[in-house]
Amino acid sequence: MQNMLVIALGGALGALSRYSLGIWISNKWNQGFPLHTFLINVSGAFLLGFLNVLFIERLTISPLWRLGIGVGFLGAFTTFSTFGFEVISLLEGGSFFTAGLYTLLSIVVGFTGVALGVGLARVL
Repeated sequence: MQNMLVIALGGALGALSRYSLGIWISNKWNQGFPLHTFLINVSGAFLLGFLNVLFIERLTISPLWRLGIGVGFLGAFTTFSTFGFEVISLLEGGSFFTAGLYTLLSIVVGFTGVALGVGLARVL
């Protein structure tokens, strides 16, 4: 029960953070490319890589904190389902190049974010 409460609390904070950051980015950039989802996914990937290494290899962090941050907060913060929906919407709207670019960049830069997060945590 304690695990579920920690995940729920982290998830609520992650979802609120995603929503707030998404609105802020959308207000700054509205050019047809879903930059808000892209940046949230990439930063979430970086943070997951960084914090997992930091928490597991460098610091002694309670498993509850790891669940709350990794599964709860970052699980709700990253937006893969939104990404999927946006790609389909772009395809349905005939924006094939943008859909392909968005998909390719999300995958490549997302994995790069994880690798950079892991690398940075191991260097510190």
